[in-house]
Amino acid sequence: MTLSDFVVPTYVQMLGALSQWLSKAETQRPDGSVDTLLAARLAPDMFPLATQVRFACRQAQEGVFRLLDQAFPPALEALLDEGRNAGERPGTLADTQARIVETIAVVEAAAAAGITIGPAAPIAHALPNGMILDLTAEQYARDWALPQFYFHVVTAYSIIRAQGIELGKADYASHMFAYLRQNALS
Repeated sequence: MTLSDFVVPTYVQMLGALSQWLSKAETQRPDGSVDTLLAARLAPDMFPLATQVRFACRQAQEGVFRLLDQAFPPALEALLDEGRNAGERPGTLADTQARIVETIAVVEAAAAAGITIGPAAPIAHALPNGMILDLTAEQYARDWALPQFYFHVVTAYSIIRAQGIELGKADYASHMFAYLRQNALS
């Protein structure tokens, strides 16, 4: 199993689920108030839903580009800035859905190109505060890239739920239905 086999399906599945949650919110708030949902937060010192979605997209793209050992494209910095400023400018649900679609396309294109970095390859991951983490590619994927991605996805799920949108475990793990044994439910 390659790192690509591990991270790419995770990113695509969970971004797809995130898109479905937002669509469900739109259905449950047909009066147009769904866009106000994008400014909702779990706590005053946390980023709003619009930022959580953009940061999830950023984490997925960043993870793939690092594992491809490629420089980040300028669009990735723009996505980060958009997320940082989403408290003042959350955008629309259509904007948010577009970021998810774009990210899935980037991740799938990277998978098609193939992640060839070996699990033991060194990755020096510099954090904005000046700290540098020295990791292997496997450690980076397992201990940083996927947990950071899930943090933002789960926070988005929690914000949507906290705002009264009816979501449940089946919405969170909808990708698992592909593995359901056919005659298991009698």
